Amino acid sequence: MDILNLPLAEKKVYSVSDLNRETKNLLSSYYSNIQVEGEISNLSSPSSGHIYFSLKDQKAQIRCAMFKSQLRRLNFKPINGKQVIVSAQVSLYEARGDYQLIVDKMQQAGEGDLQLAFEQLKSKLFNEGLFEPGLKQSLPEIPKQIAVITSPTGAAIHDILSVLKRRFPAIPVLIYPTAVQGEAAKFEITQAIETANQQKQVDLIILARGGGSIEDLWAFNEECVARAIVKSKIPIISGIGHEVDFTIADFVADLRAPTPSAAAEKAVPNQQSWLNQFQSIELQLQQIIKRHLSQQQQALSWLNKRLQQQHPGQQLQRHAQTLDGLDIRLMRAIESKIKFKKSQIENQNNLLRQHNPVDKIIRYQQQQQYLSSRLKLAIQHKLESSQRKYMSLVQTLNAISPLATLERGYAIVTTPDSNTVINSSQQLTINDTIKTRLAHGHIISQVKETHHD
Repeated sequence: MDILNLPLAEKKVYSVSDLNRETKNLLSSYYSNIQVEGEISNLSSPSSGHIYFSLKDQKAQIRCAMFKSQLRRLNFKPINGKQVIVSAQVSLYEARGDYQLIVDKMQQAGEGDLQLAFEQLKSKLFNEGLFEPGLKQSLPEIPKQIAVITSPTGAAIHDILSVLKRRFPAIPVLIYPTAVQGEAAKFEITQAIETANQQKQVDLIILARGGGSIEDLWAFNEECVARAIVKSKIPIISGIGHEVDFTIADFVADLRAPTPSAAAEKAVPNQQSWLNQFQSIELQLQQIIKRHLSQQQQALSWLNKRLQQQHPGQQLQRHAQTLDGLDIRLMRAIESKIKFKKSQIENQNNLLRQHNPVDKIIRYQQQQQYLSSRLKLAIQHKLESSQRKYMSLVQTLNAISPLATLERGYAIVTTPDSNTVINSSQQLTINDTIKTRLAHGHIISQVKETHHD
């Protein structure tokens, strides 16, 4: 028997709640765990701790709900406009008959792709042998000049310069400013490494940036950057992100530091320890000289005793003259050696004084004050110009805004479904539903009479 051809009285009649309940069960069982990608919009966060939002693409949207217990497990904050992938169950809100998704998990779109790309490049370079310890270059014990490749405005450069100044201020630093995130960053970093190798002004490079998400650090996971690091004839220390962050650049660098500050720590020795070492050497020299003098004095005393024992006058006179000559030569040799050692110590002290960074620090401070003044003036001019443009646009927009017309008591009448504007009573018939847009809100009404005046 064809149920479609049964008389109306013999067909099952559903109540609205029964139909919604069966539809909900059907959707939930058939689409129990699916993944949907879209953009968050219409996000609301009531005091219950749950969130409600729409997931949309260019052609459609769907309502979504995510409860507080699942929301706690997110490692980012959902906001309008963010592209996400959700794991969800298709359901129906029975009270309104609204089709919706009950979201169990959510991740930022693209994270999975980036992690996959990271692992693929890591495996490729590993198979090529670019991570081998034998390719790592040794760092100079005391660099003549250090290059820092990083953003000139980030916190990393300040941390690095602070550590280098504290540990060994005599070593000059050359900064290669680059972007450290964004599409252009990989090209600027690669170019900076190549330029440093071509100029040959430095014998150590620090490649650094502060922490961030995998997208923020992605420039240091690019293949062109990795190959530039491997190709570099100058040793490179990587100090990227935080201790838990690892990038492809860390694997191919000659030395990986967990942070930018740690990279600066590894780049130079502690100047004070070298000064302490010089003082220790000076003390050792003094002890050696004293010991040598004591030994010579003992030998002289022994010779005197032998002369006294042999006593013959002529032999005593002959040997006394020889002894005087040896004594003079010995004292001259000792004095010469003392002068030589003192000269070495004085040369080392002069070398340290020549590298005193005070003059450079004063010059850089003056330069920084000048640039800071220019920057503040440029920002002030830019803000004033932008504010003038903004006020002009606001005035223009207010002048042509239809909302201004509505504020004067006018209204816009449209059909509820298609939002077609009604400008003639001939477009309507009795009992038609119309939507009236006011300056604040709208009303839905039904046509009782029409007049074609």
